[in-house]
Amino acid sequence: MKHENFDVEEVNWENVNEDKFGKIKFIRKRNNIKRVLRVVSFVVIAAFSGAISSKLIIEKKFSQILQGGNGKIINNNVKHHNMEITTNSIGKVAQKVGPSIVGIMGKTQNYSKDSYDFKGSGVIFSSDGYIVTNTHIIKDAKEINVKLPNSHNYISAILIGKDDISDIAVIKINARSLPAAKFADSSEVNVGDTAIAIGNPLGESFPGNVSEGIISGLNQNILYGESGYKVLQTDASINFTNSGGALCNAMGEVIGINSIHLNVKKIEGMGFAIDSNEVKSLIEQMTHYGKVTKPIMGVNGRSVVNGESNGVKGVYISEVIKEGSAENAGIKPTDIITELDGKPITNLQDIEKILENHKFGDSIKCKIWRNEKIVDLNVVLSISKVND
Repeated sequence: MKHENFDVEEVNWENVNEDKFGKIKFIRKRNNIKRVLRVVSFVVIAAFSGAISSKLIIEKKFSQILQGGNGKIINNNVKHHNMEITTNSIGKVAQKVGPSIVGIMGKTQNYSKDSYDFKGSGVIFSSDGYIVTNTHIIKDAKEINVKLPNSHNYISAILIGKDDISDIAVIKINARSLPAAKFADSSEVNVGDTAIAIGNPLGESFPGNVSEGIISGLNQNILYGESGYKVLQTDASINFTNSGGALCNAMGEVIGINSIHLNVKKIEGMGFAIDSNEVKSLIEQMTHYGKVTKPIMGVNGRSVVNGESNGVKGVYISEVIKEGSAENAGIKPTDIITELDGKPITNLQDIEKILENHKFGDSIKCKIWRNEKIVDLNVVLSISKVND
């Protein structure tokens, strides 16, 4: 029988008797060994080339289809720093930031010396003893203590200011020459950037909790009425051990303060942190005034739905906060805010953006739709009383 266009390997028997394990051994001719080696070499080269091609395809696709937990595209033109993050580089970030991460202990009752109701982390932001942490860690505490990474003792702390909505609080200890963490400009953070969450609730010599991931969302907000705070979303694990601690970039700079108590829409596998620019603003307000002085109007509402109110666009007011700016100006429930500070209003975020450019005490012009007529009012901005 003639075989054409086929390679037929010939074998010689070395021994036709099976050994005790039932094996039959073969010896292949030398030319077949060479053929096998050539095939193996070809496969290796092809696999290597394929890996490179796959990497290029994946990196290209990454910038096009990076998605959030809701399946929607977060950013179709991701700025990718292409920085390779290794275990070693994560360790270097932890070593750089670690001395600034402290343990926070809050006690609500006079129990035993070592009994604490709340434990969490904090970040030193000033060398003279100022620390930022979470409000939920120290809220209602009669006694706040801090444990530095290089110390075996607790240091008593005083509360400077707190904000329930952002879950940010500032405390101070009597100490000097402390290692302060560097806060980055969070407006430069991009989806896909490295995110390293660091915590140290026990005040150990080295951070007790380090997790790594990426920034997966920038468009989350905490809204309270017309006021809000920007939040970073990450797949780095945010938990009770690093809550109050730092969310860092690959350079070891703080881009956010971790929190497990933020009132945002929860997505499985995702954690959240107040972004560093919001934190810096809150720190400044608390250290100067002892509380958050972010101006508010004192309203709750929603965008007007198409077909309502004869086509008038604006924010329908469902609630007016008692003794707030809006009530004092004469705004009432069922009013529709159509214009503020000379700018058209369609949603609560529009109001928030306008208020960001003002301070409490400012007077701004407001147009409302009431009983099918436009009414002009002046609103003197106040500060939130939620933390009083």
